[in-house]
Amino acid sequence: MSHNIDQLCINTIRTLAMDAVQAADSGHPGTPMAMAPVAYTLWQRYLRFDPNDPVWPNRDRFVLSIGHASMLLYALLHLTGVQAVTAGPEGAGGPAVSLDDIRNFRQLHSRTPGHPEYRRTSGVETTTGPLGQGVAASVGMAIAGRWLAAHFNRPGFDLIDFNVYTLAGDGCMMEGVSSEAASLAGHLKLANLCWIYDNNKITIEGRTALAFSEDVAARFASYGWKVLTVGDANDLETLSRAFEAFHQTADRPTLIVVDSHIAYGAPTMQDTAAAHGSPLGAEEIRLTKRAYGWPEDAQFLVPEAVPAHFRNGIGQRGTESRKAWADRFEAYQTAYPEPADAFQKMQQGELPDGWDRDLPVFPADPKGDASRNTSGKVLNAIAQNVPWLIGGSADLAPSTKTRLTFNGAGDVTADTPGGRNVHFGVREHAMTAVLNGMALCKIRPYGSGFLIFSDYARPAIRLGAMMEIPVIHIFTHDSIGVGEDGPTHQPVEQLASLRAMPHLIVLRPADANEVVEAWRIIMQLRRRPAALILSRQDLPTLDRSRYAPAAGVARGAYVLADAGGGLPRIILIGTGSEVSLCIAAHERLSAEGIRARVVSMPSWELFEQQDRDYRDSVLPPAVTARISVEQASTLGWAKYVGPHGIGIGLETFGASAPLNDLQKKFGFTVEHVLEQARRLIG
Repeated sequence: MSHNIDQLCINTIRTLAMDAVQAADSGHPGTPMAMAPVAYTLWQRYLRFDPNDPVWPNRDRFVLSIGHASMLLYALLHLTGVQAVTAGPEGAGGPAVSLDDIRNFRQLHSRTPGHPEYRRTSGVETTTGPLGQGVAASVGMAIAGRWLAAHFNRPGFDLIDFNVYTLAGDGCMMEGVSSEAASLAGHLKLANLCWIYDNNKITIEGRTALAFSEDVAARFASYGWKVLTVGDANDLETLSRAFEAFHQTADRPTLIVVDSHIAYGAPTMQDTAAAHGSPLGAEEIRLTKRAYGWPEDAQFLVPEAVPAHFRNGIGQRGTESRKAWADRFEAYQTAYPEPADAFQKMQQGELPDGWDRDLPVFPADPKGDASRNTSGKVLNAIAQNVPWLIGGSADLAPSTKTRLTFNGAGDVTADTPGGRNVHFGVREHAMTAVLNGMALCKIRPYGSGFLIFSDYARPAIRLGAMMEIPVIHIFTHDSIGVGEDGPTHQPVEQLASLRAMPHLIVLRPADANEVVEAWRIIMQLRRRPAALILSRQDLPTLDRSRYAPAAGVARGAYVLADAGGGLPRIILIGTGSEVSLCIAAHERLSAEGIRARVVSMPSWELFEQQDRDYRDSVLPPAVTARISVEQASTLGWAKYVGPHGIGIGLETFGASAPLNDLQKKFGFTVEHVLEQARRLIG
């Protein structure tokens, strides 16, 4: 066995990856083996990270965008002795990844799942796997780092100055989201961001030459990045010089292109593409270990010198850095108590005292206003009291009404990183991944666009929901109310799609005061993202002296209007712009002596959280005549209207025409609702 301690550590990472993938009979051993020298150099020599406290705020972030190479990260977490501190399957205390966890790689309830999962394993900064998501999220982390520094650093107190390192592969470079994110990072000159590109020229199908021939270095240079090249992934000194060059670069992000060979060190390997995505096999592992000078039959071997070496490197350096930071923060609390208190509240996911003191109350108004407009007013009222609420849109802020307009809000730019308005450009996918990265650094981010373009953002929304981070997604132009823009811009299936996503709270408020209550709910979410669905067209502001208070939004659905004299004969259920339509039909039915109830149901998810008694009080099982009214797909409404009910919605795409014409064409009129109601009750 090699006595060179660097090589011993690298080969330990490699052999753990080989053995774990082989034991699981599943996984990707090639990239962890090839990138072991790169990861070792970064972690042992440069990464500012304390294994004893892997969540301290000023740690450097390491993102494994090539999530299929998860064993590379798990091996590092084990060998550096990272301690478990997060709530989740691993509990609190003890190693984040034990040797038994590595033996149970990819097994049920394992702390070493097939791809890294945030909250499941301490030391994992973000959930990765879908290629490109990690690099895009790392841009959000870098934006957050600069924003935090601008807001909290004071003379003599550099509270925040962390760097973000991301390991990416050919697949990440091919995915469009990485191009969007890299373009934004270059524009903002994020000098605290370093992507390490494993240029191994292999994907699942084979050589990248099958589909990928661009000059990646030239592309990133055109984005405004500093580009460095390391010709051999095993050259630790050249790697070190590249990381030093990154540290010395103050005006742009850095891309380090590292040439490697999949499963380097396995000289008999014939099919490198297969090695990328499948176990090596027992014989190949023996031959590879022989090439490393490793005991051929040893499995999950960790020489004693390896953890000790890491303790004396990243461990000692990280502990000293974290303790120095803690001392600095203690002095900062004395010198600057107010920002120190705000910083701590951010870290704990809390809100400032009085955050909701300026929430408006909207008077009844038959004309009303578009819910996107009222949302903009509420957002500005909240943001003035929650300094870390920041965000923007995918080039649509004038339409989504998400610009913060109060004095001092400002823009996030390369020169003013502490602004409150982020201009993401026409980049819905990258915007949403960037929001995830910002939320992971404890900023409360929001992003906005048209509901139809939630399809472009959906992969990152899904990962945010999986990570249970409180990102705020604001979607306007929520229906055929878009009118003349036509079916390309009229969402139909998007509401059903978002409602199908676990952990995501979807809210479609019916009027201005429901918008206020929706924001009140959203701001108090700590471990769930939310999608706020808003109209372009005006919605009447309901007279709450006649109808139930909008506070019912907190329960997902509530009885908005009712008829006396016992149970209603029919229930009309609406969301958003269709609630006022249900109210109009209710008034007509009541005038005819028909007992009708209107239920406003802005959030299915919140309604399902209520107990059975409450749900039955809103939707009595004995009342089977029910109609749902929503300008969207009827998919899913059968749960609430039941087998005898009717869903008035869209079964096809929309059309280009004025709104009134569209409402008549698709049946969103009082007359059509009344016709269906009378048919139901005979």
